[in-house]
Amino acid sequence: QVQLVESGGGLVQPGGSLRLSCLASGSIFINVMGWYRQAPGKQRELVATITRERRTNYADSVRGRFTISRDTAKNTAYLQMNSLKPEDTAVYYCTAVALGGSTNYWGQGTQVTVSS
Repeated sequence: QVQLVESGGGLVQPGGSLRLSCLASGSIFINVMGWYRQAPGKQRELVATITRERRTNYADSVRGRFTISRDTAKNTAYLQMNSLKPEDTAVYYCTAVALGGSTNYWGQGTQVTVSS
């Protein structure tokens, strides 16, 4: 089992920035880490992923504004969010997949609210 703990969410004005962190703990090696988000009334959607080799993938809606990174040795992923828009408002969930695995582990989520 893997436990994921997110932090860094909060209230920010449009155009502002936030940095989310996700610490993964457990006895397995993690392959992919990433971030999803779920806005009110919408399905959970992919935001960004990063592999153990630091290959990244972004949703079109955040590419150029968000940057995902990780410290592999610490099993920690980060999401730097710049130029935030009201439509970025959502609960952001950290996820991780073990080496050789196909099941996502999930954190409990952290609220990001972008509002003037």
